Amino acid sequence: MSSISVEDRVILALDVSSSEQALSIVDRFSSMVNTFKVGLELFTAEGPGIIEKIHQRSKKVFLDLKFHDIPNTVARAAVQATRLGVHMFNLHASGGMEMMKRATEAVVETCLKENLSRPKILAVTVLTSISDEEFRKEMGYQHSIRTHVKHLANMAAEAGLDGVVASGYEVSLIRKKMGEAFIIVTPGIRPTWMPPDDQKRKVTPKEAIRLGADYLVLGRAVLGQKDPEKALELIRLEILSA
Repeated sequence: MSSISVEDRVILALDVSSSEQALSIVDRFSSMVNTFKVGLELFTAEGPGIIEKIHQRSKKVFLDLKFHDIPNTVARAAVQATRLGVHMFNLHASGGMEMMKRATEAVVETCLKENLSRPKILAVTVLTSISDEEFRKEMGYQHSIRTHVKHLANMAAEAGLDGVVASGYEVSLIRKKMGEAFIIVTPGIRPTWMPPDDQKRKVTPKEAIRLGADYLVLGRAVLGQKDPEKALELIRLEILSA
């Protein structure tokens, strides 16, 4: 998906607790970013109304609530996300094939019945805050994260989802297995000049794009810096150079 513009490749995370803070960020970076991520903190604090306010500014929303429940519950939540007009939303692949299928089918049916645009549905694979050691020792898996992510990505594709959320460590194997049309959104992006934090499986913007990521989720890498505009411009240059 090399034709994606740098303004579309960057998804800026609105990891704040009020609509005032969130909309200030949207306005501040409006000329540089087209899609903003609404996650658990902001959605819990402000509810669906924040999505409409972002849409009023002609910007797209990635609803990052990582649905994970019984199939019927997730399917119903997916329909509500669709009615909110979000550009993309996600659910946990570990919820299983039936859960993912039911959600996708419910979304398609709703879009046809109500003449709505179909959002991109992404499966979350393994959180970027989890290391291989934690994956094996704490979570009890006998195989590697890479093997697990490859399996989950394949499941997501079979269930009819559009792509996955995966760390840069797994991007190349997903791209090789799933082909160019499969969407890969990569969080845990950390430029070389940023100090370490709780992201265990992190890559630089240039590495992520070269490995095959379509979209990069940026939060602290931009908003946690002394000069956020300069930080984002440096990241944009990295993406362009890749």
